[in-house]
Order: sequence, then structure tokens, then C-alpha cells
Amino acid sequence: MKMAAVLPALRECADGPPCLLVHTGQHYDEAMKEAFFRQLGIPEPDVDLEVGSGTHAVQTAEIMRRFEPVMDRESPCAVLVVGDVNSTVACALTAVKKGVPVLHVEAGLRSFDRTMPEEINRLLTDQLAEMLFTTERLAEENLLREGIAPERIHFTGNVMIDTLRRLLPLAPAPEAGLARLAPAWRGRLEPGRFGVVTLHRPANVDQPLVLERLLRTLLEVSRRLPLLFPVHPRTLARLRATGLEGRLADASILLLPPIGYLEMLGCLRDARLVLTDSGGIQEETTALGIPCITLRENTERPITVEQGTNTVIGSDPERILAVVEETLAHGGKAGRIPELWDGQAARRIAALVSGRFAGGGR
Repeated sequence: MKMAAVLPALRECADGPPCLLVHTGQHYDEAMKEAFFRQLGIPEPDVDLEVGSGTHAVQTAEIMRRFEPVMDRESPCAVLVVGDVNSTVACALTAVKKGVPVLHVEAGLRSFDRTMPEEINRLLTDQLAEMLFTTERLAEENLLREGIAPERIHFTGNVMIDTLRRLLPLAPAPEAGLARLAPAWRGRLEPGRFGVVTLHRPANVDQPLVLERLLRTLLEVSRRLPLLFPVHPRTLARLRATGLEGRLADASILLLPPIGYLEMLGCLRDARLVLTDSGGIQEETTALGIPCITLRENTERPITVEQGTNTVIGSDPERILAVVEETLAHGGKAGRIPELWDGQAARRIAALVSGRFAGGGR
């Protein structure tokens, strides 16, 4: 969702360097890749490293091993990375060791939880980057506290919201978007009459006791409100391995395969509430004004709590159910759109990159 906004903005800058799109293949599920690339309008990558799965160490090392020859061949003037996944830090580390400037989109976000692999990726990438593009004001405070020079930091806004604003008019109503997958749910997917669930964080799905506790809570929520649950491949594997998938068979929970961005956007837009452990969905629900219940102990996106519709709960069943009940009874947490979440973040980034690397090579 980030690159879908940044890439065309960079390519529209006449005085900027030409862009080469590299897909590491870290997110390797073909159904998810095809749906997202097609719907987001992302062109086929110029290079696909096809890394696939592995432990954090294996995956990071393999990305570096396969990305280095691309850099040797192309001699880029800079490497732009987005987000906080293994690909982000692997490509940043490869680039900086070869003396190539790193540009980081979505810099400065912190959960202050070093048990999260993403937190380590964020910390390291920001230390390596020459230009750091932030989504919220608090991110700059984090970076300054970590010794990042202020001239390297640029508050540009949130490119995730660029993509959301561009594609929201195309998002189908859930009943239309999911007609093929859920014909039995016709009439149950009217706006405000269902909730949405996503789970994929290791802290939630890799520990059987935590996963079972969350599923029991979701079953209880589904007695009050039907739930749509697009199941991440990682989560589905854990449900099957622990034998928990069958627990959901007779509940008012619709298990779905991975769905496209547009279908998901339509579901979020029309939901009564959302339960999630995704960082991006915390931002999207804030932009859409939909109450979000985050099933984590912390968030690296505090602006969604301070200004948006997000409430961070953790995995405690009583706390989750209490916030669900409050939301259903009184409408849930209201919020406002944060500063510079205006659909123009990618253009600001592109202008800064073009000014820094005008006339450069790839």
C-alpha cells in the first residue's frame, strides 16, 4: 500500500532519477501478491528476488545475498525502502555497506517493545537512513532522541492514506465484494451490522494459549455482532496445527481466504468495529472514522490512539469485551484525521527525493 503511492509519484517527477522496482518476495503468497499488485495498480517488478519464507536470520540474509548483485548491476544513486519488515532492513543494510544512500518511508515509529522483530527493523533502518520520511510529529521526537540529525528528518504525512483516498471510491460494498466467497451471508453485511477481524502477529498466533484465548473472545463477540475474518496464511497454519479451526465452524464468524485491498477497504469502511493486531489497519480505521480495538499491548502508531479511533487493549478477554460492549452501546471512540494525512504524502516525498538526486542515475 505504501509503494503503490510512492512509486508513481517518483516516476511523475520529470527531474528526478528513474526508478527500478525490486520485489524481494518476502510476502510470497501468490493469491495475496496477485490481488494486491493488480488492485493497487503496481506494475510488475523490474526485479523479483523470490526469497520466500524462512527464519528472520535466513530471510534477511537471503534478501541481502540476492539484492547485492542487483545493486552491482544497476549502480543506483539511492535505495528507497518502506515500512518495517525484514526486506526493509536487509535492503537498507546492503545499500549502506556499498555507500549508497538509504531513504526510509514511514520512519520514526516506535512501539518501545524490542520483542517485536519489526521494532528492531525500524531502529536499525532509521540509523542507516540518510533521508527519513515521517508520518506523524511524534516520530521526529523519537528520531531526535536516538541521535538522528534534524536535517535528515522530513515530516511528509502518511502514504498509506494516499492509497486509501485514491481507491476508496472503487471499494465495493462487502455484500457485493464477497458475494462469491460468502453467498450465505447475504443480508448480514449491511453497513454497521458486522465487525472485521485480522490476526497475524507472532505474539498472538504463535502461542497456542494466547490464540485459543483470543478465539474464545471472538466467539463471544460474534454472539453480539457477526464477524468477518480474512485469515492470513500464517494464522491459518497455526489454527490448523493447533486444531482450533473447527472451534469456529458453527459461530457467526465468516472465515475468508486472503481478500484483495479493495474488498478489505470496503469491509473496513462499512464495519461497526474492527479488531486487529495490524499496524496499517490502525491507521486506515482512523482515516475512515471506524472504531478500532487493537489486540496488542502497545502500538508504534500512537497518533491513532491520541487523535484517532484506536484503543489498544491487548489479549485480555474482559477488557476486549468491555470495549466491544461500550462501542456497540455508545458508538465507540471518535477521532479526527491527523495532520498531513491528506493524500499528498507521496508527492511531498517525491519532491524531496527529486531535489536531492536530480540528474542522478537510477
